[in-house]
Amino acid sequence: MADMQQVDQKAERRVAKLAKQISAFAKSHGGTEAQVAYIGERGARIVLVGEDGGWGDLVAPSFEIAEKAVEKAGVTRHEAFDGEFAAKVKTGEYEWKRMAGIQVGG
Repeated sequence: MADMQQVDQKAERRVAKLAKQISAFAKSHGGTEAQVAYIGERGARIVLVGEDGGWGDLVAPSFEIAEKAVEKAGVTRHEAFDGEFAAKVKTGEYEWKRMAGIQVGG
């Protein structure tokens, strides 16, 4: 039973830390929206898109922890990264060069 409480406390600390990071991102980007994606054994990725078009991501150890963190941060969560939500992302020269480099083997 003690082990279960330790796991729960660790998970809650992780939720709180992620929620704090999401809130900080939102504050610096005029607000944010999120999407949670399962990434296998590594857990879940929280993709954040700010109102200013800035974007970033965080990795949570589980889908459940990611969902709870987004909820605790109080931001809108999308089921998929598409449509109007995806269109808010602004990319710069760096991202375009990286994408082109990947396409041509660089």
